[in-house]
Amino acid sequence: MTKTLLSFGHGYSAQALAKRLVPQGWRIIGTTRSAEKAQKLAKQGLAPLIFPGDDVTEALTQASHLLISAGPTAEGDPVLNEVGDLIRKHASRYEWVGYLSTTGVYGDHQGGWVDEDTPLVPSTRRGQWRKEAEAAWAAIPDLPLHIFRLAGIYGPGRGPFAKVRAGTARRIIKEGQVFSRTHVEDIAQVVAASVARPSPGTAYNVCDDDPAPPQDVIAHAAELLGLPVPPAIPFETAEMTPMARSFYAESKRVRNDRIKTELGVKLQYPSYREGLAALLAKDSE
Repeated sequence: MTKTLLSFGHGYSAQALAKRLVPQGWRIIGTTRSAEKAQKLAKQGLAPLIFPGDDVTEALTQASHLLISAGPTAEGDPVLNEVGDLIRKHASRYEWVGYLSTTGVYGDHQGGWVDEDTPLVPSTRRGQWRKEAEAAWAAIPDLPLHIFRLAGIYGPGRGPFAKVRAGTARRIIKEGQVFSRTHVEDIAQVVAASVARPSPGTAYNVCDDDPAPPQDVIAHAAELLGLPVPPAIPFETAEMTPMARSFYAESKRVRNDRIKTELGVKLQYPSYREGLAALLAKDSE
């Protein structure tokens, strides 16, 4: 029987997952907000829907699996706001539901370690919205929900090389600052492993094994390119957008044991070093 995934907010991470599922015979229905993006999804062999806008009732009844990538706002979760009643109505018939969240729900731990059992105390507005969205999805009776808390995402088209080459990369130094990160292919691998081995009610941290200061990643990228390492700029004096500055409001190291022990995942890119080397190799093909 053909499996059908309805993917709300079919963006960067969801597209990486679809590339794994389509060759296995899956039907993917992907929502996007623009007609232009819908055309691109159709060219990838997906069934596109514009959401909000198109009627997704039929898709919700046909789907065996749901993936939610659409981010929440101050108004709440956009999918639940639009079609929450329909999802509640069909909750028990889905085989698996995945929600892509963020490690921002853990808040600031001043460089300390967090795992999936760490209390959720986000310190940013976006982190609070995510916490509330997680809770809203988890409150739906009989919904086989799996939550994926993603660290900083990088991958093809989303790496530091373009800025380093252009001379616009900056090494912003904030004492004690570390981030966890994850390659998009490892996100796809983890989510696919969960689809194959459902465990409703479980949350998974999706990140690599090597939380690192952001300036180290930029320096390594420059070294791989054989270019000068960008100069260090103190965080206090750096010109940054409010959103960019908000990322530095939290510092933590994220544990990923659960994806290994419960899903049997072996990371393709256990640190940014392997990830950046692979991106550069792909760039030069």
